[in-house]
Amino acid sequence: MKSYIMVKDLLQRKHFEAIEVIAGIEGLDRLVKWVHVVEVINIRNLLNGHELILSTGVAWKENKELFISIVEQLIEAEAAGLCIEFGTYTSMIPQEIIDIANRTHFPIILFHKEVPFVEITQDIHTLLINHQYQIISDLEAYSQALNKKLLTMKHFVEILTFIQQYLKIQVVFIHQKEVHFTPKVTEHERKAIHTLLNSSNSPKLARVPIPLLWDHYSELAILSSDRALTEFDHLILDRTATALAQFLLRELYVEEKRRADEAEWLARWIEGEHDLESIEEYLAFHLSTNQAKGAIVCHCKLEPQEYSNLDITYFIIYFRTIFEQQGFSVFAIEKRYTIIFILLNNRSFSTWIHRMKEGIKKIAESDFKLGNNKPKLVMGIGKYVESLTNVHISYQTSIETMQIQKKRFHPCESYFYDELHIFRLISLLHRHIDLQEIVLEYLAPIISYDRKYNAKLMDTLKTYLACNGSKQETAKRLYIVRQTLYHRIQKLEKLLGSDFMDHEKRLAIEFMIHAYDFLVSSKQMKPIEVESI
Repeated sequence: MKSYIMVKDLLQRKHFEAIEVIAGIEGLDRLVKWVHVVEVINIRNLLNGHELILSTGVAWKENKELFISIVEQLIEAEAAGLCIEFGTYTSMIPQEIIDIANRTHFPIILFHKEVPFVEITQDIHTLLINHQYQIISDLEAYSQALNKKLLTMKHFVEILTFIQQYLKIQVVFIHQKEVHFTPKVTEHERKAIHTLLNSSNSPKLARVPIPLLWDHYSELAILSSDRALTEFDHLILDRTATALAQFLLRELYVEEKRRADEAEWLARWIEGEHDLESIEEYLAFHLSTNQAKGAIVCHCKLEPQEYSNLDITYFIIYFRTIFEQQGFSVFAIEKRYTIIFILLNNRSFSTWIHRMKEGIKKIAESDFKLGNNKPKLVMGIGKYVESLTNVHISYQTSIETMQIQKKRFHPCESYFYDELHIFRLISLLHRHIDLQEIVLEYLAPIISYDRKYNAKLMDTLKTYLACNGSKQETAKRLYIVRQTLYHRIQKLEKLLGSDFMDHEKRLAIEFMIHAYDFLVSSKQMKPIEVESI
């Protein structure tokens, strides 16, 4: 059954035997959603669109100006057409009316015999209501048939074919930057469809995004060359998009489970146990093309740690989707609530950090949730390595990055090992020497003074060094007057020596300040006795 009723369909009904279409014959394919009897002159706000209007003409009574005004209001309100009982109050149709109707493809139909409007409205309303019930029934049948086919479908093209054969219109599916046409089209038709997709809204076009895992993953569109799309078309499109989302999610999940089975091989890779030949053989089997220009390992922890295995799998799918869009091939290894991602860089080396940051930002700003929670990510991104046999180096440095992150005052300043700079050196020293002893050698007088007098010399020292010795900028940042700052600087000179801003000593002090913050934030700064300093 057709999913729409047009004006020309109603002309075949009872009481429409003695009619004449005197204007707007090209508009007989207009959709009809209701029928109204209208005998008033102000109707612009009384209609919702697609109504077939019945009238005796009593509202204008041979008044041409009123007649023109009413017809223009009907056209503006997107009425389906105007049926006039000819002879009772209207004995002629002015040429101006006919010209307006022809120009806008607005059907004007004359009843040459008196007709019972009550019976016409009853008949058409019954038809429309029954038609709505039939549409609901057809929609449910379509959904059931589509869901049944989902159980055996092996490719999304089968879904596109299903909706295309049902609606008999062009189907376009945009998936992973590829455009699929069902049925296939010529190059000329392809360009025309692209133009229509990029244009403003058209009544012959409907499109719906397919959000998968809280991301705009794909898009499905339908378009007709000969008619406006109906509400039924839009409902069918929505049901089909839902089915496509289910199919694609299932495919991603199956693929992710297959990858999980290969975790053992990947675990040996990050431990440095594979040679280049076996790595290339593995990548040739799993990637369509191996364009890797280097690799990075990303350690990722999800907090809170209350997620199911299914939640973790969904997160891996989401992470892979985001970073593949940024030019990486992604492999994942799950270890409890820690996920280790191996990212192969397929684009320029010069942009890899920028692209990684874009991916991290997209995840952080998305509405992605696991269960009822938006996961908090704790990340450590290791050293970039050009040789795939050195992935274990990136893995070890990603672990070190995570450890350093935990010990900093501001752990999210950088996720990247390549951006930790001085903190890498502090971490190395801390593993081999008594770092606190060296820190106290330089900073003990300041720490002692602040604790004894509840002063802020350490903050002043940090700010003064950060401002490169600018007193004006330091006072401004600390929100203190110059005289207070001068007094504090004098105290710093007394405790640290008047040469504390000399180049070499200043570098040592700055390093020790970072080391002190490192020890305090990691709770490894042992208590010191104020009196002993």
